[in-house]
Amino acid sequence: MRILFMGTPDFAQICLQALVKAGLEVVAAVTQPDKPRGRGYQMIPPPVKVYAQAQEIPVYQPQTLRDGAFAETLEQLAPDVIVVAAYGKILPPYIIEYPRLGCINAHGSLLPKYRGAAPIQRAIMDGEQETGITIMYMNQGLDTGDMLLWEKTPIGDTDDFASIHDRLAHIAGGLLVRVLPMLESGEAVPVKQDDALATYAAKIEKADCVLDFSMNAQSLLWKIRGLSPYPLSMTRAPDGKLLKIVSATLSEGVTQQPAGTITEVSDRGFCVACGDGKQILVTGVLPEGKGRMSAADFVRGRRIQAGERLAWTI
Repeated sequence: MRILFMGTPDFAQICLQALVKAGLEVVAAVTQPDKPRGRGYQMIPPPVKVYAQAQEIPVYQPQTLRDGAFAETLEQLAPDVIVVAAYGKILPPYIIEYPRLGCINAHGSLLPKYRGAAPIQRAIMDGEQETGITIMYMNQGLDTGDMLLWEKTPIGDTDDFASIHDRLAHIAGGLLVRVLPMLESGEAVPVKQDDALATYAAKIEKADCVLDFSMNAQSLLWKIRGLSPYPLSMTRAPDGKLLKIVSATLSEGVTQQPAGTITEVSDRGFCVACGDGKQILVTGVLPEGKGRMSAADFVRGRRIQAGERLAWTI
């Protein structure tokens, strides 16, 4: 079974690694072009490229797939199946319809919930208690194809985007290793999605990252965790500078102070009043122009004081 793998970030690299370790024949990896990063704009290869090259798997980085741009290469590779994991571009019909065993995708949610670009973040931000991976056939819809395998995992009180992302990536790799022999033997049983139960996980935009302290404490914590370690939720410090929140937890006690008020500073960080009278304890921050630090260090360095307020302003 000749496998063409298409993916780009760490999530995809973990999936590709699972296929290689299982001894499956990956004939090539298709990934996004290198991108400039950092102050020096150094061209950085995506994780899938780095891993594939280390395994001596041919790598292709087409600028576009449209108008048959990849058709000739596809014919040369002649894959029996295409495996997609976080590739980052919409696949045209000529690619999806090419392999005899189909084009399958590892999606980071329990479909039909959270179709779209940011399923992991949105599930955490919405306070879901579980999520999972769905392996599905790809079609021209947005994550609407028939499902082949799926697996659930709980979202714990301390989980954030990083921990759920890594857990789901390993689950996805395991499911792909299971489903590919099923496709080859004809044992896979597709299950149609119930479109009536579908929800959409839109791409994370800047507005999604702004903290509104008039919200209740639990919703704020879900947002902070869902956006950590990247792109991070944000507010403004009392001096008006941007302040991103890396980590926080629920603080004991209630307060009558206005939402956004810093109610207490300590060697653990600082507490902020929320709209429901509860408080969150901020424990990790990324101040404007600085590196990540503990909230306690931020308190000591900026002399932030109880009674001051955090608020988002343009």
